Amino acid sequence: MASPSNYSTAPISEFLLICFPNYQSWQHWLSLPLSLLFLLAMGANATLLLTIRLEVSLHEPMYYLLSLLSLLDIVLCLTVIPKVLAIFWFDLRSISFSACFLQMFIMNCFLAMESCTFMIMAYDRYVAICHPLRYPSIITDHFVVRATIFVVARNALFFLPVPVLSSRLRYCAEHTIKNCICTNLSVSKLSCDDITFNRLYQFVAGWTLLGSDLILIVLSYSFILRAVLRIKAEGAAAKALSTCGSHFILILFFSTVLLVLVITNLARKRIPPDVPILLNILHHLIPPALNPIVYGVRTKEIKQGIQKLLRRL
Repeated sequence: MASPSNYSTAPISEFLLICFPNYQSWQHWLSLPLSLLFLLAMGANATLLLTIRLEVSLHEPMYYLLSLLSLLDIVLCLTVIPKVLAIFWFDLRSISFSACFLQMFIMNCFLAMESCTFMIMAYDRYVAICHPLRYPSIITDHFVVRATIFVVARNALFFLPVPVLSSRLRYCAEHTIKNCICTNLSVSKLSCDDITFNRLYQFVAGWTLLGSDLILIVLSYSFILRAVLRIKAEGAAAKALSTCGSHFILILFFSTVLLVLVITNLARKRIPPDVPILLNILHHLIPPALNPIVYGVRTKEIKQGIQKLLRRL
């Protein structure tokens, strides 16, 4: 590493975001589909939240958890996509020091919150199918409140150190982030300090939380599948599985895009560096856009609620 004297250590007040450093001409072509996906995500989640709020029959724990997921999707989209579109449309590449680390915190924290919410939703389906008689006494409104507090507290506490550690690094002359968003790795590598602990903490925290959530989700569905296979009544097994179908599809969306993103980041030397950047953006758009649509199409009660809402307008 070059000696400290080769660097300018003046305080940095802002960063510059360079989307797709090798293929900047992509920006104009991507802006339209990204804008449409953003509007779809915002509109679909807002419609779902309004439907659950106004339809009394949807005032149940399962739908409250779905509302929580929609709120997380909206916050994630609003944190990432408007800035990306501002870069594409108006070339507004600068982002303040504090805004960058705030975006970093929200992205890390809310992504883990979504994973945790999926885990709680899997537990909800497990209790509903494996212990149906006890479901009303276990999955209550009070349970949803406690689960929400757990989702927020666990992930905020674990991921608050990520932007704190990055913000305490010394940033030298280089302040250009080769990314559309302030990811921890993209920002911290601009520092002239040792970032080993910074990267190690995010790796351990991320895999501990997301990994434990995934294990619990798999266990829940293993118990559900075992219980369903024991059902003898004709059509009962299919009906039981259909209640989990929407949730399982959402988990597949979330996990697949996340897995592809992780694999491409691990194989950075073999693929163009712009590919992980694009996948990171899509991960903040595709699941939020599809989540409410899947539930709206597959869940009879939500579909009826949306139809009632549209008739009122």
